[in-house]
Amino acid sequence: MISKLVDSVSDALTGISDGACVMVGGFGLAGQPRHLIEGLLDHGATDLVIVSNNAGNGDTGLAALLKHGRVRKVVCSFPRQVDSWVFDELYHAGKIELELVPQGNLAERIRAAGAGIPAFYTPTSFGTILAEGKETRTFNGVNTVLQEAIYADVALVSAHTADTWGNLVYRKTSRNFGPIMVTAATTSIVQVKKVVDVGDLDPESVVTPGIYVDRVVVPEGIN
Repeated sequence: MISKLVDSVSDALTGISDGACVMVGGFGLAGQPRHLIEGLLDHGATDLVIVSNNAGNGDTGLAALLKHGRVRKVVCSFPRQVDSWVFDELYHAGKIELELVPQGNLAERIRAAGAGIPAFYTPTSFGTILAEGKETRTFNGVNTVLQEAIYADVALVSAHTADTWGNLVYRKTSRNFGPIMVTAATTSIVQVKKVVDVGDLDPESVVTPGIYVDRVVVPEGIN
């Protein structure tokens, strides 16, 4: 029987190379795969492109990756928050690139990649600096901007429960970007609080089918 379960975070992160594009789930701290991010810091990959809702909080998690110089570029919707001092310092020093994407566009660009749609038109950002250099068209009197799908080499996601095949159940708002990110990445790595046998999950509760998941890990010390 196929099992996606791996023994440790370090095993789960095997193969992530320098320069990889890494999607990281989470809405702020909700649903953030903290153990996988910490493992990525230990892993040592550098020159990374991070796709996430925000650019890190405080000095831990994503912010720690930035602080240690592992990230070349951030693609996100909310780079600045009350505790985003690491990103702020790096950005104003010209040490990191930023692609600012409205949140709805970010979600749809990721979803489109998973659905095999290379680009789509949306009115969001038309007439702003975010649309500069992009193709525009008018549909039924509505001005729109062409947005390209975002693909990733790796997705790091947090879920609540998985079975050994990688079928996933999320908990409340921690679900956020996880379900679309795992569809848009070549390799999807998921941290969970517990793993059950195949057949123990209610099929009606499964949000992410295991076909989209490559590796599942229960990090040591997760609660």
